[in-house]
Amino acid sequence: MRVPLSWLREYVDVAPDATPEDVLAALVTVGFEEEEVHRFEISGPVVVGQVLSVEPEPQKNGKTINWCQVDVGEAEPRGIVCGAHNFIAGDKVVVTLPGAVLPGPFPIAARKTYGHVSDGMIASARELGLGDEHDGIIVLSTLGLDPEVGTDAIALLGLDDVAVDINVTPDRGYAFSIRGVAREYSHATGATFRDPADRDAADLVPGDGHTAVVTDENPIRGRVGATEFVTRVVRGVDPSRPTPPWMVSRLVLAGMRSLGILIDITNYVMLELGNPVHGYDLDKLDGTITVRRASAGEKMVTLDGQERTLHVEDLLITDGSGPIGLAGVMGGGTTEMSETTQNVLIEAATFDQVTIARSARRHKLPSEASKRFERGVDPRIPFVAARRVADLMVELAGGTLTDEGGALFAEIATSTIQLPAGFVPGLIGVDYTDAEIESALQTIGASVQASDAGWTVTPPSWRPDLTDKWTLAEEVARIHGLDRIPSVLPVPPSGRGYTVLQQGRRRVADALAAAGFVETPAFPFTSEQQNDLHGSASGEHLPSIRLANALDGQAAFLRRSLIPGLVQTAHRNAARGLTDLSLFETGIVFTPAPGVEYGTAEVPPLGVRPSDEKLAELNAAIPPQPRHLAVLLAGNVAPRQPGRAAEAAGLAEALDAVRVVASAAGVEIDVTQTSRAALHPGRAGALSVAGEEVGYVGELHPQVSADADLHGRVTVLELDLDRVLSLAGERIVAASLSGFPAATQDVSLVLPADVPAAEVRAALVAGAGELLESVRLVDDYRGEGLEEGFKSLSFALRFRADDRTLTAAEATEAKLAGVAVATERFGASIRD
Repeated sequence: MRVPLSWLREYVDVAPDATPEDVLAALVTVGFEEEEVHRFEISGPVVVGQVLSVEPEPQKNGKTINWCQVDVGEAEPRGIVCGAHNFIAGDKVVVTLPGAVLPGPFPIAARKTYGHVSDGMIASARELGLGDEHDGIIVLSTLGLDPEVGTDAIALLGLDDVAVDINVTPDRGYAFSIRGVAREYSHATGATFRDPADRDAADLVPGDGHTAVVTDENPIRGRVGATEFVTRVVRGVDPSRPTPPWMVSRLVLAGMRSLGILIDITNYVMLELGNPVHGYDLDKLDGTITVRRASAGEKMVTLDGQERTLHVEDLLITDGSGPIGLAGVMGGGTTEMSETTQNVLIEAATFDQVTIARSARRHKLPSEASKRFERGVDPRIPFVAARRVADLMVELAGGTLTDEGGALFAEIATSTIQLPAGFVPGLIGVDYTDAEIESALQTIGASVQASDAGWTVTPPSWRPDLTDKWTLAEEVARIHGLDRIPSVLPVPPSGRGYTVLQQGRRRVADALAAAGFVETPAFPFTSEQQNDLHGSASGEHLPSIRLANALDGQAAFLRRSLIPGLVQTAHRNAARGLTDLSLFETGIVFTPAPGVEYGTAEVPPLGVRPSDEKLAELNAAIPPQPRHLAVLLAGNVAPRQPGRAAEAAGLAEALDAVRVVASAAGVEIDVTQTSRAALHPGRAGALSVAGEEVGYVGELHPQVSADADLHGRVTVLELDLDRVLSLAGERIVAASLSGFPAATQDVSLVLPADVPAAEVRAALVAGAGELLESVRLVDDYRGEGLEEGFKSLSFALRFRADDRTLTAAEATEAKLAGVAVATERFGASIRD
């Protein structure tokens, strides 16, 4: 909100020597955010001059210029070249003399042009920054001004005014007005506030010559679209009259263009009082006005010339011809005021916030009016605003206020709020006295009644944001200064830190990063097809959580797997020439159970601590959200270099990543062959911890890779990280190391080809006992020397004892014990 200081001073006492920075500093103390200071970018000598003579001089280029002699209050007149033709000798104009600087910046100097030395410039409104129109220079008599020659034109036209810009939060819509900001400045400084809405009620109610009707067959949330609606009629206006310079300068500083006296007045009052006002050409209206909801398929043309198809929730202003305005958003083109308007119907109203907000967004029509209505307008102000517009049209546009008009209003009922004694100091942390609490609430305009239990507070009509005791406590803190609130850092209790799960997640992520993988977090949104493909082994359809207001309509579901996000990241990198990728991500996935409806629990209001039962209900309304880990490898793990060919990433590197994760998590992860819809047949493995499946690893199906424009083999792994860490339990960070040497032995076992190597390894571990320190698969042979349907698996075993050096016989005995279990389970035999 831009606030011209000359305007602010009309309604609150601002010290004459107060700078814009002082005003901003005061407003910051009552909760506004400082933006910037706006000024007219004009400096130097700009004065009133009188044209003594005008000599037209046709030029070779077909243009005619005027060589003028202009009296600027000096001993001799100045010769000035001017291309405008809307003035004559004797007119008083605005002259920018050499040394002046106009917006642009555009410095003024004496210069030779068209055969003359032009000693200055006669200025137009656009050149002075007062508007975008360039209809010729400013002739002061047309503005009703007759100043002395040589008078400072900067002060005369209000160009020495300045505006402060503050950021108004959505809950404080009353501050989108000079009235509201003046009141807040009064709160900040104690200066006297003069309310422009303080008028005799008898002056505000019109007669009954032009009535209005409000009908609402589709109320939103039980509330009708318009609660207050008033019309006034001013006849005999002259739309050709100029807008006074003081009004133009204020509108420009406030960020609005001057559009003619009638529209300028309605905009001026909107900025002054915070209530949008609309003016209709009365002679273009067909009968009386009706406020109603739109019919299905109904259309209208708004002031911007666009035909709009209306929604049944849209609130309309209509007459006998149909819609003439989209209420609270934009007027219609058929009844707009123009240069031929003689009689004006003024409309001011209070519209439902939800209705206006939805209409503005539905039709993509944000406006100054909708910005105020959707934040809440003082329901007592429409009658004042309508009368203020009428008075200005009488004063500035030569009109006559009649008794015609109509008034519809509902009883204004503001709910009271109970503020318990001791609540404000307990919440804010400042020992406010009862007198301070009462004075703060009375300062903002609230009615306060004390009782033994505290206070009964009735908020003012212009503060719809005050709805409970917490918002009242905030007002007390704001009025008495936020600097009184102490800054106290919480002291963490000793002996706490990351939980076991948090430590495990960080340990795994750090280990992968140290192994050369790059963490690439992605948005948790994907398509339903991707959820089905990567979220299940078979690719069957699974329930997914759909977003109510998705950022991307093609990714409207919460992910069941991290792989789609990694694939999308790989695609984006490959498109930019980065093809050698080692990526990983840790993040939550959403796995709703079939047949369960989520998100149905009612959320308690802010500031109300939910009970244990309510928390359980809320938790039950949230789908399971386990934290997963996923890895993707593509391209080469080692680039081509002299004497060495490039090494492509494959399953071996993905299995290395599995081992890195297992080591960091403190678990043993077994790999057994499996199949998944998204993975290459025969190149997929299930990951298990202690016999429980926790994820998978494998090569993406070629079609899946091709769909993502990824060339070559792409390998992935995904596992339930939370489950892996929970199976690990309390991990011992450092284990004791034996000082005795290890005994190593190898064994090759012949067994059926369909027996998984992981199960054979588990049998060796089970049989070898505590002396076995590690077992590693080193070879899988199938071919000559073996029967068809059989394979040879070779394992490297390492044995060690904590209290002695093992003999070869002890190591051999332990090895054979393991072989015995493998023979019993799978019919394995030692290969010769």
